[in-house]
Amino acid sequence: MNFRRAFLILVPYMWLLALFLVPFLIVFKISLSDVELSIPPYTPTLDFSAGWAGFKDFLSQLDFENYVWLTQDDLYWKAYLSSLQIAVISTILTLLVGFPIAYGMANAPDEWRPTLMMLVILPFWTSFLIRVYAWMGILSNEGFLNQVLLWMGVISEPLTILNTNSAVYIGIVYTYLPFMILPIYATLEKLDGSLLEAAEDLGCTRSGAFWLVTLPLSRPGVIAGCFLVFIPALGEFVIPSLLGGSGTLMIGKVLWEEFFSNRDWPVASAVAVVLLAILIVPIILFQRQQQRQQEADR
Repeated sequence: MNFRRAFLILVPYMWLLALFLVPFLIVFKISLSDVELSIPPYTPTLDFSAGWAGFKDFLSQLDFENYVWLTQDDLYWKAYLSSLQIAVISTILTLLVGFPIAYGMANAPDEWRPTLMMLVILPFWTSFLIRVYAWMGILSNEGFLNQVLLWMGVISEPLTILNTNSAVYIGIVYTYLPFMILPIYATLEKLDGSLLEAAEDLGCTRSGAFWLVTLPLSRPGVIAGCFLVFIPALGEFVIPSLLGGSGTLMIGKVLWEEFFSNRDWPVASAVAVVLLAILIVPIILFQRQQQRQQEADR
């Protein structure tokens, strides 16, 4: 029994070791290297083939020049701040859109809930790139949205939405909306309806019962949904590249340009390590919130 338990524990840890820790150490090693015009385009400062002598030379020559460069060039810290801003605003917008949908699903008749759930999950059946490209056609000056607004007489000339931050917000909200809806719906579905009846019997209006009972009890789902949207949105690359254009500054775009356009792998690796360090904080908070929720459900 002890061997079986140890095996079950070992498997996920080996998975994390192989697919997270080892790649991270490789990227961190590259971030301490020097850029070169070669293949690969860097000179490693740590040579494992040299054994202990190579490791001692690495420690004596260890420097964080690439990380210092990130603090000296305005592009990088502005990209981090811009990414944080876009991720926070997108998360708030996704919450404002997703909470009413989840609330409506949780209060819908039982026979309608599987259909509503399928409609929420349905976008995942289509390629992510195809959905983003579809939004390019919708938001362009000659796109479907402008054509409808012109036909309705709401506007007199096409709106410029594509290649702006507004298009990025629309793309992120649309793409990550299911990640917000599903945890909130799972929390609201388990809500005991007798609590709302008791609140109304004690003099609360329906809206008052919502603010005093439903909203506080839905907090675990709201927190989980916000983390599930914020974490991937912070490092998003495809949406700002296709919908935001060159005017949108996000760290995912900077990372891609350093790797593939400038071929500066050491600096790009340093950017990735710093981004991961920033993401570790919300990831740890999310894990702790999930643990508290599981303990509360027991």
